[in-house]
Amino acid sequence: MTSPPEWSPERTIDVGRAAEVIATQFPELAELPVRAFDSGWDNLVLAVGDDWVFRFIHRGVALPGAARELAVLTCLADRFAVPVPHPEHVGTPAPGLDWPFWGTRRLPGREIARSGLPDHARVPAARALGRFLRELHAPDLADEVTAAVTARGVTLPVDPMRRADSRHVLGRAQERLARLEHDGVALPSRLADLTDRAAALDPPSGTGVLLHGDLHVRHVLVDDDAAVTGVIDWGDTALGDPAVDLMIAFSAFTGPARAAFFEEYGSVDPDRETRARMLAVHVCATLAEYARAERMHDVAAEAVRGIARAVD
Repeated sequence: MTSPPEWSPERTIDVGRAAEVIATQFPELAELPVRAFDSGWDNLVLAVGDDWVFRFIHRGVALPGAARELAVLTCLADRFAVPVPHPEHVGTPAPGLDWPFWGTRRLPGREIARSGLPDHARVPAARALGRFLRELHAPDLADEVTAAVTARGVTLPVDPMRRADSRHVLGRAQERLARLEHDGVALPSRLADLTDRAAALDPPSGTGVLLHGDLHVRHVLVDDDAAVTGVIDWGDTALGDPAVDLMIAFSAFTGPARAAFFEEYGSVDPDRETRARMLAVHVCATLAEYARAERMHDVAAEAVRGIARAVD
């Protein structure tokens, strides 16, 4: 018997029941239509009217991250030029929906994974994300947010997924890369050079900075002019090495766009760069497997290109 995919929901969110609960808990939204909007590994997103989206967890592994996400986003609301979700409607458990859920105003734009933007047109997005991450990674912000979420009874762990541990990431990536290659996906010849460097690195030490934690090409929204309109899905937010977020510089950008990113962010040392590149390969390989299985052909193609960018 074939095992279900690792991203399969543990719970099915009934849209009709969700609409009833939203209408009861937030009467000002009661007359708005509710429909399925998007889904990922851990959450189902429902659109409520044209202006609101609600996130519902459908895998138990995401529950600890959901508490951190809500606490951190409450602290970060309206802080950056790049918009992030602001939880304005926080639900309470109800029969049939006893896992956390919350609503935010819908951010405009499309995932960069589905934008169709060629590499040479991504300079504005790269520049905006470099500036955004420079601000997010400021040590003072980590101290402020840690204190604020602790007061809410939430603890920010240090790199709970070991994403800055390149040897750990490499071990996980190799299995996915082998499956992709077996399925006929062409991998860049220079990949071995990166994996050799990653295998030689010890994990970073220290608490690190405040992280988005899963900053890949589905979690950055852009408009047709490559302006960043949102950074979404903060379910993996934590403390850790900046390399965890810097993977976006190597998976989404290359050439002049990557140069623009680091003009805004600042320089990084070779070990941090290797960690970011290795994580970019792993996350893109994961995304490629998922998207190919779910027939999301545009996302799969972008993820495979991301692997090539990461070794460029």
